[in-house]
Amino acid sequence: MKFLARIPLVAALLLFASCGEVSEKSKPTEEVSDIPASTTEKITLTLEQANSLATLPLECVQKEYPNKLGHTLGSKEDLGEPQALHPAFYGCFDWHSSVHGNWSMVRLLKEFPNVEEAERMRRILSENITQESIAGEIKYFEGEHNKNYERTYGWGWLLKLAEELHTWDDPLAQELETNLKPLTELIAQKFIDYLPKLQYPVRVGTHTNTAFALAFAWDYAQTLNNTALQDAIKQRALDFYQNDMDCPLTWEPSGADFLSPCFEELDLMRRILGKEEFLKWTEQFLPSLKETDFDIEVALVGDREDGQMVHLDGLNFSRAWVLFGLANQYPEEYGHLMPLAHEHLAYSFPNLIGDNYEGGHWLGTFAIYALGEQ
Repeated sequence: MKFLARIPLVAALLLFASCGEVSEKSKPTEEVSDIPASTTEKITLTLEQANSLATLPLECVQKEYPNKLGHTLGSKEDLGEPQALHPAFYGCFDWHSSVHGNWSMVRLLKEFPNVEEAERMRRILSENITQESIAGEIKYFEGEHNKNYERTYGWGWLLKLAEELHTWDDPLAQELETNLKPLTELIAQKFIDYLPKLQYPVRVGTHTNTAFALAFAWDYAQTLNNTALQDAIKQRALDFYQNDMDCPLTWEPSGADFLSPCFEELDLMRRILGKEEFLKWTEQFLPSLKETDFDIEVALVGDREDGQMVHLDGLNFSRAWVLFGLANQYPEEYGHLMPLAHEHLAYSFPNLIGDNYEGGHWLGTFAIYALGEQ
């Protein structure tokens, strides 16, 4: 897997060029690495950077409060504290962030077995993903009022965690994968049951974006050879997106996006279509991508202490991983997009670590995933 050793920096002074001075709150809080001026270098994530990134999930995966449950109450009997309701994934402010916080630790341990907090991460994973805790998670999903909980963003991240464990050659991973398996199978089946009923895709830049979740679920289905899930995803993706034309990329972003509706659709169709079909489809969907001078400005963050505005750092990371994936799979046709991907990564990466940073409970995951897609 290809990673960045040093992350190039797009000058923060561009942040509010149209408004005058740069906001104090929008300045980088702490750089995770030394950053060269160029945005075109291909480099690797260092152990030092991995140590810094590991602090983000470690800070929150077993931190119960504050917590945004998104919980539907059928009666007062349904009241409960986060860890009682979600014995495996109760930290990091919300369920999906807890899931991908655990994913972040697995990914870092896979790539850097000697990461500074390796033993602590392994211990936390063992404590979080037990047979008993996963049974508690299943009980929650089987409750009358929360059967659709975290649909589909959290579902996608749960399957991404399962895929990461499956591809980690370590005795701990085998144990955790076995413990997680009942919930993994439940979520996979929920996708299979849900997709035929979904008549229209959700085309937003936030959690419920259909294409994002289907891309992650597709990766899991391919890796574990779940043909029923693959068939369900492919059929619905073609139904939803095959005839799309001229995606309005100029409408993006909205003020709290962390996903690009156009790019997430592109990322999904890249996975499910063969080369000839995909290149033909892209010509009608985003024809400007083939132009060697294609450009899209990084999403500017006005206040990194605002939990909604900081979503735009996530948008930069998710745009980057889509562009990396496209450029790597089709270098002849889309290799020219690689510098643009680096530019998006460069803008937001230096701002991940900081006491007042509202994205700390989730954005490290986005950065780690974007780095891995290089």
